[in-house]
Amino acid sequence: MARIVQGPDDRVWEVHSRINWSQPATEDEFEHDMAAGYVSGIAMLVVIVALILFVVFWTPSGVFVPSWLVLLFLLLLMVLPMQWAMRRPWTIVARTAETVATSGEHWEGTTHGVREARYETRQVVRNLKQRSNPDDGTGLLRQVT
Repeated sequence: MARIVQGPDDRVWEVHSRINWSQPATEDEFEHDMAAGYVSGIAMLVVIVALILFVVFWTPSGVFVPSWLVLLFLLLLMVLPMQWAMRRPWTIVARTAETVATSGEHWEGTTHGVREARYETRQVVRNLKQRSNPDDGTGLLRQVT
């Protein structure tokens, strides 16, 4: 999601959000950052495919299994990967076209989940249109220097 917003002070801001496949490290947890990037997502996909193949090929030929039961079982297997995918961290960025060294501004923040990222992006756009400031100090954005 990327948006161009013009504030009341006539500055033009670019606001966008992007998904992070690994948890961004903060200063407090820098030594403990063990995220493997998108590898964990691929590993979960491989496990799901292996479980599905196991269930399909393991069933004896004389056993009648209703199709609704197989569908229900597959949906249950998909709950954890879907929850994992929907709760990924998102980084929201608001910046002006000028560089920080020449009076430009750059703000960043991290939230979890698609809905929260959309909500926070709308809040940032609304704040920029009303006050020309992406955050009033109570939100998730922090100014990057």
